[in-house]
Amino acid sequence: MKVDGDAYRTIWPAVDGRAVEIIDQTRLPHSFETVRLETLEDAAHAIRAMLVRGAPLIGATAAYGLWLALRADASDAMLARACETLVATRPTAINLKWAVEDVRATVAPLPEGERAAAAFRRAGEICDEDVEINEAIGRHGLDLIREAHRAKDGRGPVNILTHCNAGWLATVDWGTALAPIYKAHDEGIPVFVWVDETRPRNQGAGLTAWELGRHGVPHKVVVDNAGGLLMRRGEVDLCITGTDRTTAAGDVCNKIGTYLKALAAHDNGVPFYVALPGPTIDWSIEDGEQIPIEERDGREVSHIPGRTDDGHDTAVRVTPESSAVANFGFDVTPARLVTALVTERGVCTASKDSLRALYPEHATAAAE
Repeated sequence: MKVDGDAYRTIWPAVDGRAVEIIDQTRLPHSFETVRLETLEDAAHAIRAMLVRGAPLIGATAAYGLWLALRADASDAMLARACETLVATRPTAINLKWAVEDVRATVAPLPEGERAAAAFRRAGEICDEDVEINEAIGRHGLDLIREAHRAKDGRGPVNILTHCNAGWLATVDWGTALAPIYKAHDEGIPVFVWVDETRPRNQGAGLTAWELGRHGVPHKVVVDNAGGLLMRRGEVDLCITGTDRTTAAGDVCNKIGTYLKALAAHDNGVPFYVALPGPTIDWSIEDGEQIPIEERDGREVSHIPGRTDDGHDTAVRVTPESSAVANFGFDVTPARLVTALVTERGVCTASKDSLRALYPEHATAAAE
């Protein structure tokens, strides 16, 4: 995607070959800044503190984190420590564990002198594969938007509601839920996006709105609880979100508040789609209740960061100092509320049989 005319991915190797660089998403939307990651600790901090976020991008960053660790020390002990450190940074997104295990399987059989270079190559491949996967998700999801456009018969744009940020900032490029929207906009299909603010970190208001604005996609930011009203008024033609982990039976775990949108969509007969890359599927579980739900620092709820009208960055408290805060990062939407899953291999129902039909290699592994 492009920022002010320049093409960017969200993570890329530094020119000097000694680091990787990322977009610091904690600085958006008010300033566009990049950060160098030079050590394992830098990569772990970037994931934990959400300088990078979104399941695919977290996985890509972890892959490069292993390269940074092995460049300093390629021993078995360091490999084990680096994997443990990175997997512990965020417990919900399955891509993180998938990417770490993928790189570990690649480098573990090799002599120590070859491990760092192999990790670097594999991290780059994971990034390139993510871009291809997300572009394919965009193509398959575009068909759903085309269908919605035909159904409207020229009566206004296709109105889409999304939640959190599942755009290119959440991946290496293109995005998941936003990829079909970008494809539709670029094709000339009129689209309009309702952007949930997505409390408490406001990834919708701060990141999705920033992305869409840079790409020229018409949109409005709304409070999280406006979705039901908009659907009842007939102002939403379809919902599409991303997911941080999908079970083998089609339950989806996504940013807190997604379940409520799915309930409202179900009640109002609005299609509810979830866009996901294959590595986001956790084939080891079928029940979404088995997914660990990350609980984050309560300050994300009690304080709101922003920029004052005179240009100063600050954070203000919105809760009484004496009030305790709970900050659940994700919720689970059961498969019965999901109209369809949009993957890089096509669109399918949210069910075990449909997912295994798209990914037969996992059906075979499960049978064994």
